[in-house]
Parts: sequence; C-alpha cells; structure tokens
Amino acid sequence: MENRVVITGMGVVSPIGNDLETFLESLKNGTSGIKFNQQLADLKFSCQVSGAPEISEEKKLDYFTPLELRNFNSTGILYGVIAGLDAWKDAGLEPSNEKNPDWESGTIFGAGTSGIEKFRESIYKIDDLQTRKLGSTAVSQTMNSGISAYLGGKLGLGNQVTTNSSACTTGTEAILMAFDRIKLGKAKRILAGSTSDSGPYIWAGFDAIKVCNFKSNENPEKASRPMSETSAGFVPGSGAGAFVVESLDSALERNAKIYCEILGGNLNSGGQRGDGSMTAPNSLAVQKCVKDAIFESGILPKNIDYINGHLTATSKDALEIENLTKALNRKGSNFPYINSLKSLLGHSLSAAGSVESVATVLQLYHNFVAPNINCEDLKQEIENLINKDKIPTKLISTEINIAAKVSFGFGDVNGCIIFKKYYK
Repeated sequence: MENRVVITGMGVVSPIGNDLETFLESLKNGTSGIKFNQQLADLKFSCQVSGAPEISEEKKLDYFTPLELRNFNSTGILYGVIAGLDAWKDAGLEPSNEKNPDWESGTIFGAGTSGIEKFRESIYKIDDLQTRKLGSTAVSQTMNSGISAYLGGKLGLGNQVTTNSSACTTGTEAILMAFDRIKLGKAKRILAGSTSDSGPYIWAGFDAIKVCNFKSNENPEKASRPMSETSAGFVPGSGAGAFVVESLDSALERNAKIYCEILGGNLNSGGQRGDGSMTAPNSLAVQKCVKDAIFESGILPKNIDYINGHLTATSKDALEIENLTKALNRKGSNFPYINSLKSLLGHSLSAAGSVESVATVLQLYHNFVAPNINCEDLKQEIENLINKDKIPTKLISTEINIAAKVSFGFGDVNGCIIFKKYYK
C-alpha cells in the first residue's frame, strides 16, 4: 500500500525574508525585495536591479563554524543550508547524534550551479599560479552536489543524499522526487528543496540574451511586472526553499505539525518539438503536465482553488495563462485565483520552484492569496482569457483547499505539484 505524503517543516531564504514569519508577512503585505544593485551597474548590465537575500555574518555563524566559513565562498550552498536546517528544525527534528547515520532520512536538494563565486576565485588563483592556496573546501563547494553533501553531513542523513538540476523547474522536481520516494516507502522523510547562486556570474547570461528587465533601474520595486502590459523581462534573483516531506504515518507517530498533504504531481518535457525550444515551452507538453498531475492526484480540475504560476514577466506570460485555461478547461470567472511571486522576489532561477512552493503552502495553510503587485495594467491577452479579479492586486482572504504550483524551465521541462489542506 502506498504511503500518504505530507509536509511537516519548511525553511526559506529570500529577498523578502530569511525566516517563515518574515516571509509570510512580506507576502501578505506585498513587500518587494527587489533593489538597485551597484555591482551590476558597475559591470554595465542592462538590468541593474536584483532580488538577493541579505545574510549577516552573525547569522552565518548560526549554521557554519568559523573554520567552515574561513574558505567559504558559495552563496548557493549558504542559502540552501540555512533553509534546509530551518526546515528540519521547523519539523521538530534534530540532527542525528548517533554513531550511525539516520537511515530513514535523506535529502534531494537541487541546484542549477554550485559555488560559482568559488569557481571564479579558483580561476584567478590558478592563473596566478596559486593552486595550492585554493583551500580544502574548493571541491565540496563547486561540485554540483555540494548543497546536498553539506546538508547530509550536518544532519547525519543516511538515506538518499543527492542533488537534482532542471533549470527553473529544479525545486518543483525535487519535491516531487521526494514525494515519490516517500510514497513508495523507501524513506520516512526527505529534506527536499533547491537553491540558487547569487550575483553577476550567474545572472550575466540572462542579461546577455536580453530576457531581463532594463526599463526600471531607477525604480526597483516596480521592475518585476508579471502579467503586466508594461512588463519588460524578468528581474534576476536568488535564494532557497526547503521542505521536510514525510509519510503521514511517521508524522502522526511523532505528533508533528502538518502544513498540508501532497496529493501528487507530474514532470515532463516537450522535447523541444512543436513550439518548444531550449528557451520556450511546448504548449501541448505544458497542458499535458498539468492534466496528468491532476489525474495522478485523484481530483478534478474544478477542485483547484489557487494556482501559483511560473509567470516571469516575459512575453510568455499570456501563453502560460492560455495553456492553464486549456489544461483545466476553465476560463473567465471560473478560473482559480492565480498569482506570481516574482513580482516580489524576482526570478530566483533554480530556487524558484522551491521558494515559490513555500509561498504556495503558506497561502494554502493560512487561507489567503498574496497580491500581484505591479499588475494594475493587466495584459489584454490575459484579460481576454480570465477575469481580472482572479489576478488580485491586493491581499485576498479566501478558503483554499487545493493549490497547484507550476514551473517551467529552459530545456522545455515542466513540473506541476498539487497540494491539499490536511484535515485530521
């Protein structure tokens, strides 16, 4: 018999808060975390604003020893470890202090890159013939599985410890991979999530291909405009989101807090066929992903109360809404509430799916829909598909029973998770 799967802990590092309480209040208030970035201006980026977490040196010492930090230079691992350890604590769990690891717990924690700042430092030292001065942690910071390796060691995890990578779908994929492992009884709990490096060396490629906003450098909080007629590309961001994904039996046995149940989901690819490409989604694949997620979850499209969209503030926003109306066979006033947290956060790339899933679960748990700021001038193409009041620009208090999170990434990859409020 397959296990039911629930979420018992969450952690987040983001431009609008590095703990659940601050993050929740920022969501409710529509507080933007996007700021002018002097480094991007100095480097002559077209987009000179960003959404990056701010971590104090004191806070770092709550998660890393001074020795670990001495040669440490990886924002992605930093964000992921903070979010991951916070999620573990939020779930009422402790690191394993036994001689043997915790065989029933593991981590699937995704990343797009690892330690890009450490790579840059390494290149300069190698070119300057200072290879021996790289430090003992150069490899662990720059290997793609660095984030899961750090979390596995800090928590003593003995089940699967791995890192996945699927562009902007990475976080959503990690949660669904954990869901599958728990459902099949291969683990009791998995720390699932994703992280993204921060800074110009990860964001430069997007600026170069002109998908980033370049019109609002003097007004950062207005720069990220998903679904807006005046959107001009996404604002680069970063952060990390983390979840303790656990079997319901295990959660009940230890009397854990339960945020919600994961009913199911789906991952697929458009194969870069049809209207799909390396950078554009295959519409049929997007629709199939959502339909299959609904089918696997054992619900009907009409049961979905709220969708957390991918919606990046590019020309593809209207296409995403069109695909969702077709997948659900719902439009106009019959469409669920939908928002894009990228108006507050920017696009946190490989961390987007997990950070935005934290926001999705919080809205489900607390019964509200966060405002779509900067969307007062809704695209006419979108307004032709769904009623404007389904895209609220102010906080909406409403009962949410079932929520969907969708993610779409470079490489024509798609993900959809269905979350449901847990009732005892």
